[in-house]
Amino acid sequence: MARFLTKDFLSGAMFIVFGLTALYFGEKLAVGTAVRMGPGYVPRMLSYILLGLGGLIIVFSLFSPGEAVERLKWKPITLVTIGIVCFALLFERAGLLPALVALILISSAGGEEFKLKEVIGNMIVLAILCTIVFKVGLGMNISILRGVW
Repeated sequence: MARFLTKDFLSGAMFIVFGLTALYFGEKLAVGTAVRMGPGYVPRMLSYILLGLGGLIIVFSLFSPGEAVERLKWKPITLVTIGIVCFALLFERAGLLPALVALILISSAGGEEFKLKEVIGNMIVLAILCTIVFKVGLGMNISILRGVW
């Protein structure tokens, strides 16, 4: 039973689940041929690649010892999820900067080493980068601070 609780085995199983899920959702898309590809060609081929890699990883995991899976760490999972939800709720209402600040602050609290100076540094750097990339570089019509810019 322990062979089924290794990181490799579970990673292979995850690849297979993702591949099967993609095949299921893309089953109605026309595949076409390699010369004349339809909208479902690439997703289907990538699904097959995921299935093949997942199968290979599982087979290899059964014949070689692997690392045991650690217990789930609920604090990071919970706080990162809450941070993403807060970002989604704040983005339209308050703008990019407040949403980023909430996301970074809440998600950082889920880590084992929370240092306020580092978190503030991350906020500043990511705010500048996101503004440059999305507002200036891509010219997206997003509000940096609601009602300001």
